[in-house]
Amino acid sequence: MEDVFVGSTALASGKLTRGQLRWNYRAMFPDVYVSKAAAPQLAQRTLGVHLWSKGRAVITGVAAAALHGARVDDRGKDVELIGRRSRSPRGITVRNEGIEADEITQIAGMSVATVERTALDLGRHFPQNRSVTFLDALARATGVATSDVEPLFERYRDTRRLSSSRDALALMDGGSQSPQETAVRLAIRAAGLPPPRTDFTITDGDDSLRIAMGYAAPKVGVAFGVDRSVAAAQMGWEVIDALNANAKATAVLVRMAVVERGYPVWRWPQLARA
Repeated sequence: MEDVFVGSTALASGKLTRGQLRWNYRAMFPDVYVSKAAAPQLAQRTLGVHLWSKGRAVITGVAAAALHGARVDDRGKDVELIGRRSRSPRGITVRNEGIEADEITQIAGMSVATVERTALDLGRHFPQNRSVTFLDALARATGVATSDVEPLFERYRDTRRLSSSRDALALMDGGSQSPQETAVRLAIRAAGLPPPRTDFTITDGDDSLRIAMGYAAPKVGVAFGVDRSVAAAQMGWEVIDALNANAKATAVLVRMAVVERGYPVWRWPQLARA
């Protein structure tokens, strides 16, 4: 049998008996089954939701981001659909919302919100820091930019929580390579500093070091798990290792280093232009 399948179809075709279905498989969603030995991951759950909806709904949110290639942490997340069902089983969230034909694409035989519509929905339906984490992953995988979503802002200008989506998309940065990097970057922004440059390499011609984020003018950067402080110092940089540090604590260290290297608060606007 397939990993995920419709139980009634398997019975009608003779592939399984009722006894085999009952003893060897369990219902993941109504009439959608999976092996009792399986621990369904997001891909299997998404397919199961597609089968449960009989292909009549559009996958969006975190599941859509994953289908577009984003690496996301889906633990505890429902698979989100845009559809017309008034009730849904545990593990599925159905949003009775409008969606236009040009906001739907096909992936692996499933109707999925386009990258742009997925970004809009991610910004609307999660707390901001969580939204930005998902949006960073989506931007990293697809290259989507805030400007790509602007036409949808106009199309859905009266939609609930649209301002939340705008705010989250304004913070999106595909240069963040992990949720931890996103958390540190947002903490740096919350500390009052302008957006840091992300994902670049510094070099002195011999050694090179990837900087997860930082500021070129004062030469202050953040790395994760790379003990190259001596090499960085030889290049004139102060690089803070944030691998095992709290995001807020890292932001404080960055703020202090920027000030100590000649950029007090009144000079911070210059950092954004450097």
